[in-house]
Amino acid sequence: MVIVSKKVPVREQDPKVRATNFDEVCLGYSKEEAMQEAERCLNCKNPKCVSGCPVSIDIPGFIQEVKNGNIEQASKIIGEASALPAVCGRVCPQESQCEGKCIVGIKNEPVSIGKLERFVADWARENNIKPERPAKTNGHKVAVIGSGPSGLTCAGDLAKMGYEVTIFEALHEPGGVLVYGIPEFRLPKAGVVAPEIDNVKALGVEIETDVVIGKSITIDELLEEEGFEAVFIGSGAGLPMFMGIPGENANGVFSANEYLTRNNLMKAFDSKYATPIITGKKVAVVGGGNVAMDAARTALRLGAEVHVVYRRSESELPARVEEVHHAKEEGVIFDLLTNPVEILVDDNGWVKGMKCIRMELGEPDESGRRRPVEIAGSEFELELDTVIMSLGTSPNPLISSTTKGLDVNKRKCIIADETLGKTSKEGVYAGGDAVTGAATVILAMGAGRAGAKGIHEFLSSK
Repeated sequence: MVIVSKKVPVREQDPKVRATNFDEVCLGYSKEEAMQEAERCLNCKNPKCVSGCPVSIDIPGFIQEVKNGNIEQASKIIGEASALPAVCGRVCPQESQCEGKCIVGIKNEPVSIGKLERFVADWARENNIKPERPAKTNGHKVAVIGSGPSGLTCAGDLAKMGYEVTIFEALHEPGGVLVYGIPEFRLPKAGVVAPEIDNVKALGVEIETDVVIGKSITIDELLEEEGFEAVFIGSGAGLPMFMGIPGENANGVFSANEYLTRNNLMKAFDSKYATPIITGKKVAVVGGGNVAMDAARTALRLGAEVHVVYRRSESELPARVEEVHHAKEEGVIFDLLTNPVEILVDDNGWVKGMKCIRMELGEPDESGRRRPVEIAGSEFELELDTVIMSLGTSPNPLISSTTKGLDVNKRKCIIADETLGKTSKEGVYAGGDAVTGAATVILAMGAGRAGAKGIHEFLSSK
């Protein structure tokens, strides 16, 4: 068998065009392109790609069905393990997970697993293929806190087992980070996220919005008064971090969370909505992760000159290579080995610039990356209208502080078993960013699956 060395290319919007709109950048495979790419899969007897997938999708199985043109069966195989295939096909870091372990990738480019998953999920949606609802429930009630990837996955798995599941969501729309955090040009809300949520609801899952656990009702009340026998906490990590430098409280300084929420959930980018956001002509995004790339590319589309300010070099950027590549193509400027020391403020309390210092890389720190060290006398100023801080997030302590017997660590993350999501409180399980701090969509989904398994074992033993 002769392996084609390179992936089938994926069509994308032209960079100059897409930098002016919020339409999806990647256009995906056609059926013919997907079948051609599927031919590159070796159908390994010991598929390492599966072990690289946090939700353990039968990757060779679904790819073989694509190869044969049986897309409906491919979608059923994916659906056994993943509740959000159209999402994962778009935003998962496949290069470090399934594709990173692909045998074909040892000597050639790996099989484009993510793009094939996206194709299958999109085909299933366009052809109205829905998951089958269980014939009957088992009469046991489970509450899920948060409708992000972890909560949706846990709820979907439990519903397939016959449990009566209710998701409680704090915001007015379900989806968590999928709707407030990831921009439309990477993850369309109406066309992709909403149908995936509808598929979870089709399994029998109920979703109640505008319910803030810890204020509207507590976990203890859910267990003691509302008839729920177990609870899964998948509330994410939405509390932003800041640097603590002078000027951070000025008008025109945003956390990336706020900036993206106002654009993605409140539609600040759309003139039909009365929820605009003042971006200014020159914007600096401080940070180098995927969220920083999302914020930078959003600000660019709103008409600003955008600088990404990051204290390490390009090789240490934590963002996906694809996201950095797209940002550069669109015109985002990267000020690397640069660290802010002060935000400059005008007489009216608005941002007017940022004082920065040049850095160089020293010895590796505890993360294994070389530690950035200031270069004396290298200070300079950037003239700016807006600063967006993208330095990571931590869980909001509201849930843990209002739940008796729920242990957290020093970062306010809930302490839970990795295998089953079990916490210190009987009947309460947790997973995703609420446990690990900010991570990826697919890792949160893996934790949701683990939590569902843990809850099933717990309730079965009772």
